[in-house]
Amino acid sequence: MKFQAITDNFQDADVDALAVAVFKDENAASGILKDLDELIGGHIASTIKSEEFKGEAGETAYFIFESNGKNKASRLLLVGAGDRADYKTSDAGILAGTAARNLRKRNVKSFALAARLDGADASEVATTAAANVVASQFELDKYKSSDKNDRKIETFALFVEGGNVKNIKDSLTRGEIIGDSMNFTRDLANEPPNVLHPTEMAKRAEKMAKEVGLKCEILDEAKMEKLGMGSLLSVSKGSDQPAKMIVLRYEPKKSTGKRGELLALVGKGITFDTGGISIKPAEGMDAMKYDMSGGATVIGTMRAIGLLKPTVPVLGIVAAVENMPGSSATRPSDVVTASNGKTVEILNTDAEGRLVLADAVAYAEKQGATRIVDMATLTGAVIIALGDLNTAVLGNDQQLVDEIIECGREMGENFWQLPIGKEYSKMIKSDIADIKNIGGGRKAGTIIGAVFIQEFVKNAKWAHLDIAGTAWSDDAKPHRAKGPTAIAVRTLLKLVEKSQ
Repeated sequence: MKFQAITDNFQDADVDALAVAVFKDENAASGILKDLDELIGGHIASTIKSEEFKGEAGETAYFIFESNGKNKASRLLLVGAGDRADYKTSDAGILAGTAARNLRKRNVKSFALAARLDGADASEVATTAAANVVASQFELDKYKSSDKNDRKIETFALFVEGGNVKNIKDSLTRGEIIGDSMNFTRDLANEPPNVLHPTEMAKRAEKMAKEVGLKCEILDEAKMEKLGMGSLLSVSKGSDQPAKMIVLRYEPKKSTGKRGELLALVGKGITFDTGGISIKPAEGMDAMKYDMSGGATVIGTMRAIGLLKPTVPVLGIVAAVENMPGSSATRPSDVVTASNGKTVEILNTDAEGRLVLADAVAYAEKQGATRIVDMATLTGAVIIALGDLNTAVLGNDQQLVDEIIECGREMGENFWQLPIGKEYSKMIKSDIADIKNIGGGRKAGTIIGAVFIQEFVKNAKWAHLDIAGTAWSDDAKPHRAKGPTAIAVRTLLKLVEKSQ
C-alpha cells in the first residue's frame, strides 16, 4: 500500500474517492464540509437535513459525482464520528478503517481521508489512521479456493490541514508497520491447528526475527527438561507435537532506559486445546485454535518493535504447546515440579494455560526481566465477567497496571482491573503439593488463574492480561473483519514507547 500526506487542496487529491469524518449534528455550512458540499451539488446538506445521515459513529453515506476537471475523485464517503465531545485520537483510526473497508467493497483503489483533528495530535492521528487502514484489509479467506475478497486499497492519502508533511509521512510509515504487525498477529491466530503447531509457530517466529533484526532462540523439550520446566512440559505430554519455547530479543544500539531495566512480554501459545484428559465439550472446541492468541500477540508486537527500533530492550517469550488427550497425557491428580522448584497438583488439565505460563514467566525473570506482562486466552470466566468489551488486567504493581490501562485508553483498547491478594492465593493451596492449578468450584476463575501465575514471579513487577474475551470477534465491525483482533499489540507498543 502506498501512503501520501496532504496538507492543502484536499479536493484535488489524486485518488478515486474522498472521505471525510462528520460529527453528530454537524452541518455543511462551513469549512471542509461546505467546500465538499459545493463540489457535489449540495447533496451533503440535503442528506444531513433529511436525517438520512446523522453523523452517528460508524454511519456512512456514499455519493458519486462528476469530476470538475481539477479533481480526479468522483466519489465521496461521509463517515460518522459521533459526538464531538467524545472524539478521541483512536477514533480517527476507526474512521479510517471504516472508510477503507466501505470503499474497498465498492472496488475503490485509492482514497484520501480528511482527518478531523479537533485538538488531537496530527502525528498520532496519522499513525492510528494508517494502522487501521492496513488492518482493515485483513480477511478470513486465506484458505478459500474461490469467493475470496481480492479487492484492495492500493493508496491511502491523509489530509491534515496546515500539517508538517515530513512528520505526517513518518507517522504514516509507523502506522503501516503497526498495521502490518497486527495483521501478522491475526494471521497466526487464524491458522488451523494442523498448519500451526508449536514447531511451525517457532519457525515463523524465527523467520520473522531474521527479517526484522531480532535475536531468536528456540528451546526444545530436551532443553526445557534440563531447565526443570515440568509445569510447561506436563501440558505437552499427550501430543505428538513437541513443545517449543520461543525467545525473541530486541536490543537497541543505544539504550535510553534505566540501567538494568528489562521489559518482558510473555504469551500463552496453546496451538490447540482439547482440554487434555479433562476434555472439553465437542461444541465450540473448533474455536480453540485461537488459544495461542497471547503468543501471537507477543510475536506480532516483537515484529513491530524490531522495525520501529525503540531505545529500550525488550524480551519476548512464547510457550508454544499443543494440549491433547494422548496415552501419555497428564492425568488429573498428577503432581509436577516447575522450574522454580514449586510443586503443582494438577486437578484439571484444561487449566493448562497457567501451567505453561508458570515456567515462561519464571524463565523471563531468570533472563533479567524487571517488568513482565503476560497475555493469554486464559479463562472462560473473563468472558462472563467482562464480555468482549474489556480485557482483564491484574498485577502485583499498581503503577504497571495503571500504565497498561492508560496506554490502552490512548490506543482505543479497554482494560479493566480485577483484584488479586493473599485471600485469593489461599484458594490454590494444595493438600499434597505447594499449589494446585484450580481453585474451589466456579468462584473467581479469572483471578485464580492470575494468582497461580503470580506464584512464579519472584521480584519483578508483573501484570497479567486475560484476553479470552477480546482476542476474537464473532461479528464483523465497520472497520474490521470478524475473527482475530490482535488485541493489545498497540497497547504494548505504546507501553514500550513510554518506557524510552
